[in-house]
Amino acid sequence: MSEKLVESWRARASKEYPADLLPPRMKPEVRWTLLATLCHVREAEITDSLVDLFTQLVLRINTRAEKKVDKEFTNELKKIRGKDAMLLRVAEAALAEPSGIVRRVIYPVMGGEKTLKALAAEAAANERKYQARVRTVLRSSYSGHWRRMLKPLLKALTLKSNNDAHRPVMDAIELLERYLDQPLKEGAFFDLAETVPLEGVVPAQWRAAVVDDKGRVERIPYELCVLVSLRDALRRREIWVVGANRWRNPEDDLPADFEDNRDVHYDALGHPQDPAEFIAAL
Repeated sequence: MSEKLVESWRARASKEYPADLLPPRMKPEVRWTLLATLCHVREAEITDSLVDLFTQLVLRINTRAEKKVDKEFTNELKKIRGKDAMLLRVAEAALAEPSGIVRRVIYPVMGGEKTLKALAAEAAANERKYQARVRTVLRSSYSGHWRRMLKPLLKALTLKSNNDAHRPVMDAIELLERYLDQPLKEGAFFDLAETVPLEGVVPAQWRAAVVDDKGRVERIPYELCVLVSLRDALRRREIWVVGANRWRNPEDDLPADFEDNRDVHYDALGHPQDPAEFIAAL
């Protein structure tokens, strides 16, 4: 049925008193239509809310960890004296001579190439230290608090994907679901016999934290990577949720006759069917 008709039935069902839905006040075919519509739409709304809650939780876990580490790093002492003044002089020199040569314009205001190399080395070291600290805080807060809330959320959602390119994320979710009920005390690592998807799930900067020197995959950091990958895939509609409305199968957004009348629908949208032509116009 059309969405407008379903919404009108849902609105009518919501306005009825429970007694009005009982016989003999309402005919059976009307009663069942209204009740089925009310339950169907309400179930979709609850499912959408659960997906929203999941995406917000994953974002909150990462945001809180980064804020905590930012505060720690801000309170640390600077290793190179006058760093801010140096950066100001670099900015002024670059603006004064935007086409100048680095060795002639930038090096003199920095006190030479050696100081610039030291500044770059410190920044690189701080970035690695920052990322490592964020991972540590994430693991601690997730395993001690957030993990128990995400488990029932994942169990309540049925996830699907129409694209084989995102199969690693789906396989990773299935692996997580099999291990969610197993306490971490019984095993901090996945069984060596398990096939653990890494490509497309674990970012390069997390590999060292996920896989140890013996090739074992640690569960907590791997779960964090899977949850972030799942959140991104949901927001891109690459993975969809059964029973949802806003997070439903993206193919349901297309008209039922889209494949048979593709040219008609493209003309109505005012877009060419050739992707190269569409991109060139952009």
